[in-house]
Amino acid sequence: METTTLTSPTGSVDLIAPSIEVRRRALWSACVAHALHDGYTDLMYVLLPVWQAEFGLGYGALAILRAGYAATMAGLQWPAGRIAERYGGRVVLIAGTVLAALGYAFAGLSGTLLGLCAALAVSGGGSSAQHPIASGSVSRAYGKSARGPLGIYNFSGDLGKATFPGMVSFLLIFMTWRHALWIMSVLGIAVAVGLGFFLPTTKDHSPTNIAAIDGTGAGRSGFPLLFAIGVLDTAVRMGLLMFLPFLLKAKGASPSMIGLSLSMVFFGGAAGKFICGWLGARAGVIRTVMATESATAACILAVLFSPLAVTLPLLPVLGLMLNGTSSVLYGTVPDLTPPHRTERAFALFYSGVLGSGAVAPILFGAMGDWLGVREATIATAITALTVLPLAMALAPRLRTSR
Repeated sequence: METTTLTSPTGSVDLIAPSIEVRRRALWSACVAHALHDGYTDLMYVLLPVWQAEFGLGYGALAILRAGYAATMAGLQWPAGRIAERYGGRVVLIAGTVLAALGYAFAGLSGTLLGLCAALAVSGGGSSAQHPIASGSVSRAYGKSARGPLGIYNFSGDLGKATFPGMVSFLLIFMTWRHALWIMSVLGIAVAVGLGFFLPTTKDHSPTNIAAIDGTGAGRSGFPLLFAIGVLDTAVRMGLLMFLPFLLKAKGASPSMIGLSLSMVFFGGAAGKFICGWLGARAGVIRTVMATESATAACILAVLFSPLAVTLPLLPVLGLMLNGTSSVLYGTVPDLTPPHRTERAFALFYSGVLGSGAVAPILFGAMGDWLGVREATIATAITALTVLPLAMALAPRLRTSR
């Protein structure tokens, strides 16, 4: 470990900069946790038809199952961040991972709809700790160089979303859904044990954040703007994804082609999270956000008005732009937050993003019923463009924070 002396207006502070090994352990531990918890979130989609057949559920009941998981995961982000400030992020992340795994184990034991709802709520509550704690761990380990690593962390969640549903589908060929969930639960416990061994405890060593904790970090005033940008960016993504299958169908795409097209968007989105995190570190936050949001609006309009043969090659680019902004935004949270409140800031930010992801499809869906799908899709492009003035307003606050 290397000691670095940083001087603030109130005097000098001796800080220990984490070694390369500690940084890597923090990053890869966070990535594994992110892949696990995001995989837990999406594997449920594979099981919904199974549960519908076994419990005789309607679509409303299935929606309740999904909503119970999502509500506890979103609603407990903030308490998880507060608890981490008191007991340490490492302890909270490990405990949350164990709780998420046990929730799926309890789901495998449940024999009623009520029991299944309760078990999924337990698992969602455990997963609430992952985003704020793991993001904070990477931020503390890398300090002012965290933007690129946070992009890798963000990308790892998409790997979990792509892998876990496939794993469960494969297991269902050989066993019942209950046994499959128990296996996934054991995997979660194994990850929790691994986090206990490999996830380091790191201290923030950013000069920017030292100023912030001393009361001189004026950049903190930019957090509400960053929060608003995150909410709007998520609204655009979730609103468009709701309409995209219908737009493709109207162009003559078959059901199998629609599925392939959505996969192209998702793969592009995963690449966008990885690429734009590093791009933001090199080209700058504001330039990257304005470029990705402008390109998002342009891609939406191009997909809307172009024939199917032109639309299909555009879809990976659309996915890249739709998801790319998120990595830049997540990487900017530490720049606008005092170090002792990093987890709390990430918790608040993720709560807003997850809440926007839940509400936006409802609002855009109502707009689609009222005005039509084409007009509602244009509204998503307009929403992307509303981010531009907010990004311009954020620019001087980012300069002040640095």
